[in-house]
Amino acid sequence: MTTAGAAARARVTATSAATNMPYLIGSLVVGLLLFYFIGFDEGATSLFGNTMVVHEFVHDARHFLGFPCH
Repeated sequence: MTTAGAAARARVTATSAATNMPYLIGSLVVGLLLFYFIGFDEGATSLFGNTMVVHEFVHDARHFLGFPCH
């Protein structure tokens, strides 16, 4: 495959911000939820009651990302 052939097949499509807004908002929500569960859910201060299930599930990720844990 030549570079000219690949460039001829590549097409640029322009999309508006309104078209991409649901994907941007969804990505933001998922990212913030992951940040909360990995970084701030400590079990005792959990939104889901006094349970350590979420904390233990993401325990290694907390240490890998540098969040203090113990």
